Amino acid sequence: MDYKLELVAIPVSDVDRAKNFYTEKAGFHADHDHRVNDQIRFVQLTPPGSACSIALGKGLVATLLNDQQLASDLHALITNLRAHGVLFYRDSAATTQTKPPEQTKRARQSPSR
Repeated sequence: MDYKLELVAIPVSDVDRAKNFYTEKAGFHADHDHRVNDQIRFVQLTPPGSACSIALGKGLVATLLNDQQLASDLHALITNLRAHGVLFYRDSAATTQTKPPEQTKRARQSPSR
């Protein structure tokens, strides 16, 4: 099974500031800057020579993840990763038991006479 990482979504609160940092300081190329509406905007940036881009945005994570194709068979991908020992949040949350720390009672000391 081939894994292809083509886009990494990074939610940010200030899209302009993040875009400026990556293009002006880090040298990334601005591929797209798209405002869907007042609540959703994304900027796709690619580092020089990279086949993988990042998408910075506000209100975009669910939108991007629904549109990106990580593998042709996502169920097979997850099964394969689990077979190699990768735990996902849901896996670790289900197996982690949260119990309160044990409290030890201090032995009562009898008053000195």
